[in-house]
Amino acid sequence: MTVQGWLLIAAFVGILLAITKPMGLWLFALYEGRRTPLHSALGPVERGFYKLSGINPDEDQSWRRYAVHMLIFNGMLLLLTYVLLRAQALLPLNPLGYGALSEHLAFNTAVSFTTNTNWQSYGGESTMSNLSQMLALTIHNFLSAATGIALAFALFRGFARRSASGIGNFWADVTRVTLYLLLPVSIVYALFLIASGVPQTLAGSVDVSTLEGIKQTLALGPVASQEAIKMLGTNGGGFFNANSAHPFENPTALTNLVQMLSIFAIGVGLTYTFGKAVGNTRQGWAILAAMMVLFLAGTTITYWQESAGNPVLHALAVPGGNMEGKEVRFGIAASSLFSVVTTAASCGAVNAMHDSFTALGGLIPLFNMQLGEVVVGGVGAGIYGFLLFAILAVFVAGLMVGRTPEYVGKKIESREVKLAVLAIAVLPLIILGMTAIAAVLPAGLAGPLNKGPHGFSEILYAFTSAVANNGSAFAGLTANTPFYDGMLGVAMWLGRFFIIIPMLAVAGSLAAKKYTPASAGSFPTTGLLWTGLLVGIVLIVGGLTFLPGLALGPIADHLAMISGKLS
Repeated sequence: MTVQGWLLIAAFVGILLAITKPMGLWLFALYEGRRTPLHSALGPVERGFYKLSGINPDEDQSWRRYAVHMLIFNGMLLLLTYVLLRAQALLPLNPLGYGALSEHLAFNTAVSFTTNTNWQSYGGESTMSNLSQMLALTIHNFLSAATGIALAFALFRGFARRSASGIGNFWADVTRVTLYLLLPVSIVYALFLIASGVPQTLAGSVDVSTLEGIKQTLALGPVASQEAIKMLGTNGGGFFNANSAHPFENPTALTNLVQMLSIFAIGVGLTYTFGKAVGNTRQGWAILAAMMVLFLAGTTITYWQESAGNPVLHALAVPGGNMEGKEVRFGIAASSLFSVVTTAASCGAVNAMHDSFTALGGLIPLFNMQLGEVVVGGVGAGIYGFLLFAILAVFVAGLMVGRTPEYVGKKIESREVKLAVLAIAVLPLIILGMTAIAAVLPAGLAGPLNKGPHGFSEILYAFTSAVANNGSAFAGLTANTPFYDGMLGVAMWLGRFFIIIPMLAVAGSLAAKKYTPASAGSFPTTGLLWTGLLVGIVLIVGGLTFLPGLALGPIADHLAMISGKLS
């Protein structure tokens, strides 16, 4: 570890905290449907969308209606993407003449980008045409991110409203977030990336001569436009197979820092938006404090382990930290920080290969996802996931003080607690269940390139990443097979929507409740004690996936050995 490395981490946290309030205020204006400085230019566009689609943006939808419209919207987008990928060979803007994707790969990719996971069982520059990159994939980077933020707004209204039957309008929320936040910021962001050396062209490739005089063909395309929303919307799907380790996606130390900041920017801003929505910004800062405790702990462990290096190499008189799988232009500190940022959020972009990290260095990204992607988390998904943990935490606190728990003026009763547990329990059940199946079936065991414990980790990481809608990988798993494309596709869909539906039910239940003012017996939810309780609850529930996952490894090895003998 170096002073320079710690200064990078300190600068990252400092800038992040500085942009929390401005981002939160902008999001709060969209949450309330108020005018912004962009309305004079984009207001007519918004109204045009409503007029063409016949949508009344002032309609207040119940949680069930909100959920149905959200599911229909995402289902139609999934179908559109599948058709485009299957018909890729027949469509224009395909300069390198790529063929159609197979049924299982098209299904996996369509589900992946619809759910904001952006898991990639393919190499982008060798599989996707420019049209597929732009229309089939990048459009999801906007709309899946907008869906997550809209859902967070719906839960905020559940806490903020009193004796109400509605939680907002899904179509209005998605439209405003896309028009007034994601689109304008992405345009500016893309221009910055272009100026930094990221390609933006409809050409498919360019031939160059290397320093040795050898001809080399470099893949090109509309990279900057996809890269910007990929990071801002915590999507993570790279234009190139190497993702943000590729110099055409992430050319400099400055772009690397900006990419990390953009992954967290909306997530931290939403914590302040929540505080504004419930009339007490200290509530938002308390949630952000708990997130930062978990984030900094993970960053410290990862940086420490990667800097310590590999003891096996040390024994062979090869000193220094672990540089395997890392870009020299970034080094250990920036790579370690990026790995924690991308897995603390549901981004999945990588600037180093997690499969090459040390044992504990690779454990932290895995653990971050198994916590439920709530350490800042994905745009929208992180804050609504964390608020479900807050409901559990205040319930535990209520048991300690011997009265009905309250949170931001709402009584938390059995219905909300059961729904929160239902949503949170989805993560460990699906991750562990599907990992167990893949770890004993021949089709599953054929995937890992490594055998033994590390091969099992590759399987566990893949299903953790899929269910948590992250999209990063240990990169040692051959996933483009009917078995893994199908299983991971189902895992991504369940991981996204089996959490959203109970969460919206919680929002509807809370919106219908009256406001309950705090009293002398209320548990304070803004101080250090509350922050500590939140951190503890997240760690305990995360252990429900982590500890059984450790036990599954030797069990799977034993069963596989028995199966091999029997066969």
